[in-house]
Amino acid sequence: MKGFNFAMASALARTIPRAVSMRGVWTCRQCLLQSRGSKIGEQVRVYARRSNGKGSFKSAKPKRRGRVMVAAAGGALGVTAVAFTDDVKHAYEAVERTGRVVSTLAVCINDYRVTLNQNDKTEDEEEKNISLKACHQRCADRTLKVLEKNGSIFIKLGQHLSAMNYLLPLEWTTTFIPLQDKCPVSSFESIEAMFEKDTGEQLSDYFSEFEHQPIGAASLAQVHLATVKESGQKVAVKVQHPTLAEWAGLDLALTRFTFSTLKRFFPEYDLEWLSSEMEYSLPQELDFALEGQNALRAKEYFSHIPELPLVVPDVIWAKKRILVMENVSGHRPDDLEFLDANGIDRDEVSAALARIFNEMIFGTNAPLHCDPHGGNIAIRKNSSRRGCNFDVILYDHGLYRDIPTELRRSYAKLWLAVIDADEDRMRKYAKEVAGITDEQFPLFASAITGRDYSVLKKNVAQARSLEEKKNINTALGEGMLQQLVQLLGQVPRIILLILKTNDLTRSLDENLQTRQGPVRTFLILARYCSRTVFEEQVEELRKRGSLLWPRNIVGLLGAWLGYFRVEAKLEAFELWLAVKRGWHDVVG
Repeated sequence: MKGFNFAMASALARTIPRAVSMRGVWTCRQCLLQSRGSKIGEQVRVYARRSNGKGSFKSAKPKRRGRVMVAAAGGALGVTAVAFTDDVKHAYEAVERTGRVVSTLAVCINDYRVTLNQNDKTEDEEEKNISLKACHQRCADRTLKVLEKNGSIFIKLGQHLSAMNYLLPLEWTTTFIPLQDKCPVSSFESIEAMFEKDTGEQLSDYFSEFEHQPIGAASLAQVHLATVKESGQKVAVKVQHPTLAEWAGLDLALTRFTFSTLKRFFPEYDLEWLSSEMEYSLPQELDFALEGQNALRAKEYFSHIPELPLVVPDVIWAKKRILVMENVSGHRPDDLEFLDANGIDRDEVSAALARIFNEMIFGTNAPLHCDPHGGNIAIRKNSSRRGCNFDVILYDHGLYRDIPTELRRSYAKLWLAVIDADEDRMRKYAKEVAGITDEQFPLFASAITGRDYSVLKKNVAQARSLEEKKNINTALGEGMLQQLVQLLGQVPRIILLILKTNDLTRSLDENLQTRQGPVRTFLILARYCSRTVFEEQVEELRKRGSLLWPRNIVGLLGAWLGYFRVEAKLEAFELWLAVKRGWHDVVG
C-alpha cells in the first residue's frame, strides 16, 4: 500500500461524530410498521434481541465457505424479512438492495479467506503479495458495482472509503475514486413533486425562475439556482434527493451489518466506528432545517470578528429537505490560476483559513464545522475588504459540534507542547485529551501533526522533506496499520473531528504552495492555543478574588508574558512577510 499519510488519520472519511448505535435491525418505517404483530415481525425482533441491537449474531465464526454462505443467507433473510409488505415494489427493491450487499459480502469474505489460507502455505513473499493484491482488486471491483447499483447513501460511503488511503489497500481506494464524480442527479420532476409535498405549494408559487439543471450535485443533495418571485432575489436552493428518506434506515443497517460481519471474520481490522459515525451523522446531514440553524449560528458568531474574511451565505428559509439560501459563489481554494490572476496572495488565503478554523476550535462557545473539505470552501475577490482583497465562503453546515471547554484547553496545551518540542508535556496532554498510553503516543503524535515522530522532537514547523515522506509511507510495513486501526477506534470522535480540521489547513498549505511553508500556520495555531491557556489562567485567578490583589497581579503578569511571547513572535513574522512582499513588489 502506497500513499500512507498520518495526516489522513484524522480525516476519517470527513465525518467523525460520536458513536451512537441504532436500535433493532433497521428502520425502514414502511416495512417495519406493517410487519408489527405478524410472525415475520416477531422473527425480526428475536433477531434484534439476539444481536443486542448490533445487527449480528453471537455465534461462533464460520470456518468454511459453506458456513459463510449460510450465514450470509441467514443475514439476508433476517434483514429482508421486514420488507415483506403489501407494497410489492418497495419490498422487491428492499430484497434487491439487501441481496446485493449480503451476497457480495459473503463472496468477498470467502475470497479473502481462501487467498490468505493459500498464502500461509506459500513461502515466496512476492507471490503472496501478488495474490493478495489480486484479491483486493477483485473484491473492490465487486463492491464498486454494489455501491453504484444501490446508490444513495452507498455512494457517500464509497466516497468516504476512497479517501481512506491511510487505512485501506490502494486497490480499494483507487477503484472507488470514480464515485467522487458519480453523484446522482435527481430529475426535475421528482424535485418538483417533493417541493409540493413538503411545502404544499408549487415551485412556481414561490420562484419566478428555477433552473431545471442543478449547478452541483452531491451524494445527499443537489443545488439549483432560482429567483424568489416576491423579492426578485437570486438564491441557491439545496434539495435533498427524494429517494434518500425511503432507504436511509435500511442502507445504514446494511452498512452496520457489513462492518460487524467483517470484524467477526477479521477482528484485527475493526472498522465498525465508520458505520457508527454514519448512523449518527447522517440524520443530522439529512435535516436541512438543522443545517440552516447551524449556518445562522456560524454567521452570528463570526459577525463579531470582522477582521476574519469569512462569509456564510444567509438562510432565507429551510425545511427538512429544502434549504433556500443567498446565492454566493467563488472558486475553490486550490484554484491557483484564479488566485494569481486576481492578485490574491496565496499566503494570505492560507493564513485566513488557519485563523478561521482555529477560531472554531479554540473560540469560546464557537461552532465547529465538521466537514471542511475543499469542496465546501470558496474564495472570491473583494477589493473593498480591509486587510485583504478576498472573502472565504463556507458552505454545507449540516454537521456541527461543540467542543467541551476542558477538552479545548487540554488540546491547546498539547499543541503548545508540540510546538515547544516538549515530549513530556506532549505525553501528559495526549493522555488528557484522548487517553493515549505511552506505547500509543508516537503514533498519535504523528497522526495529529502529519509528521514523522522524530521531527516532533526537533521543529514541527519545518517543511516536510522527501525523506520524511518516505519514512511515513514505509511505516505500514512495520505493523503500524493495525495499531492505527485500534487507535482510531479508541480516540474520542470529537478529537478526530478536530484533527480533520487541522488536516484541512495543512493540506491547503501544501496545495496553495505558500512561500514560507507551514511556519506561519503553526504560529497562528500557537497564538490561539496561547490565548486559550491565558483565558484559563485568568479565570483561575478570578476565582481567588480580584485581579488587582497583589498575589493575583504576579500571576496575571506571568500569564500575560506567556501569551505575549507567542504574540510577539507572530507579529514579528507578519511584519517580516509584509516587508518581503513590499520589496518583491518594488523589484517586480
